[in-house]
Amino acid sequence: MSRLIVVSNRLPSLEAQASAGGLAIALKQALRETGGIWVGWRGDLSEDAETPPETIAREGYDVASVKLSEAEVAGYYLEFANRCLWPIQHLRLDLFRFDDAAYEIYRRVNEKFADAVAELATDEDRIWVHDYHLISVGRFLRRKRPASQLGYFVHIPFPPAEVFSALPRAEELACDLLSYDLIGFQTQNCVDNFHAYLTHYLGGTVGPDGRIAACGREAISGVFPIGIDPMAFAEIAASSVATDALRQIELGAHRTAVIAGVERMDYTKGIPERFRAFQHLLQHNPSYRGEVSLFQVAAPSRMDIPEYQALSEEVDELAGHINGRFGTFDWTPIHFINRPMSQQAVAALYRASKIGLITPLSDGMNLVAKEYVAAQDPEDPGVLVLSRFAGAAAELTDALLVNPHDTAATADALKTAIDMPKETRIERWRQLMDVLQGNDIHNWQQKFLSALDAACQDLRQTPMDAA
Repeated sequence: MSRLIVVSNRLPSLEAQASAGGLAIALKQALRETGGIWVGWRGDLSEDAETPPETIAREGYDVASVKLSEAEVAGYYLEFANRCLWPIQHLRLDLFRFDDAAYEIYRRVNEKFADAVAELATDEDRIWVHDYHLISVGRFLRRKRPASQLGYFVHIPFPPAEVFSALPRAEELACDLLSYDLIGFQTQNCVDNFHAYLTHYLGGTVGPDGRIAACGREAISGVFPIGIDPMAFAEIAASSVATDALRQIELGAHRTAVIAGVERMDYTKGIPERFRAFQHLLQHNPSYRGEVSLFQVAAPSRMDIPEYQALSEEVDELAGHINGRFGTFDWTPIHFINRPMSQQAVAALYRASKIGLITPLSDGMNLVAKEYVAAQDPEDPGVLVLSRFAGAAAELTDALLVNPHDTAATADALKTAIDMPKETRIERWRQLMDVLQGNDIHNWQQKFLSALDAACQDLRQTPMDAA
């Protein structure tokens, strides 16, 4: 069996256990099966960033840590990846900013990752690159490992063609993607957007079964919606540690029905829109005042970036306004937690909640929605209210799907969820769990790697014009 080489911006923690729903749990399993290597950045700054990656042996696989300087992190990660690519791919043209110098640093860092992989890999290895930080790794790897099997998976959305075209250097980055044998996306909509860009802006062609050609290269594209390990997460939610956390949540809720929101503090997650929908619910349904509370966990994220600082201030002000307007001595409408919580505490919050309110404005998948479903008590499950702009909405059709920009309609969905009969909640939950179990995180990685093997065989044996 050929080795698997995983390449991502950040390495998994060497100490902490991987999340039951996270990427690491499936990739570590695949790496152990092949004796593979995970290549990434550890998150620290190096004074001598030109030294070779540090390789550490783990149980059944190795971890190779690429070293980055302060200037590289600023240009590659903070500036280009998160102030240019991230807002563009989440439809925020008003927030994206392009800087030529940062783009050049992005490409140099991508080349650094590619050099590290080329030194560690052989032509027989399968190389799987992850996400928007490392789009260009494939181009540089092809020069040194032309025979290697190269797969790429983008975890965030791919925007409509006309939006992506607003990005300076969009053509170069799109051509870089064609360096991979297999390009994986979360949803069919993302694949369609990518195909539209290739055909309309690069003069490319799209053949049967996702085969694409542009920039003098051929690749295969496909849909691979990422999942979680639902049974493992259900065990966490029912564990003794989670049960203790559940009691604390119930005390804090003062016997009110709990609505839960959990995510990073990010402008893509729709937290202000969610707060306004909750405010609308209380304003137009006085009987719910004192009877329902919103528990919002939003861990700080990228606080070096001004847009994230402004968002944090806006959310703070909204929570204070709503609590000041509707709160009483014995009831707080919004419990806002602006710090990370343990996995057990988050699972307990999901299980304690009558409603999971997951309303991103744009999201590649959103695994929180899947974790919420997995954490529920089968005998008395809550209701998932989910944005139709989350990739998960394509699978979780038995959730209450909403447009988070429509404040009144989202408030109406909350009312429907609060009043939903138990029998209906159980039936909807069972349907959702069937989906999670049918496409869990292990199936996801197996499907992608099998598709990568097939793509490499097809591309090498049958050129597109002969297909």
